[in-house]
Amino acid sequence: MHQTFAVSVLPNAMNTEEAGFFKALGRRIAAARKAADLTQVQLAEALGASQQIIASYEVGRRRVPVSLLPKLARTLSVSIEELIGEETPQAGPGKRGPVSRVQQQLERIQALPRARQRFLSDLIEAAIQQTGSSQ
Repeated sequence: MHQTFAVSVLPNAMNTEEAGFFKALGRRIAAARKAADLTQVQLAEALGASQQIIASYEVGRRRVPVSLLPKLARTLSVSIEELIGEETPQAGPGKRGPVSRVQQQLERIQALPRARQRFLSDLIEAAIQQTGSSQ
């Protein structure tokens, strides 16, 4: 004699609160991806996932694994706190307000391949020297 148990809740089903969280997370991922000028395909390649998975994350149809958040945040040049919708912790004494645009750009440059970093560094250095000599 064996017993059969009915499962009333699917193990992967999201309750209303979770669904709301993952939809909002998906919107933030999509916005950060677009701000980073990446396509879903490019983000998928960087994360070792498929475009369909990224699309599912962005619409909140699928849970984003916690283990993926650090790599996702680095790839998109945002903090994990920004992705999950929490306040970004203060950077330290004397540092208040949002991260400057220059700081955001520097973080995005750090995520680029070394050759591109060198190219941009040389370009910035030339611009600084030109500006310094004209003042």
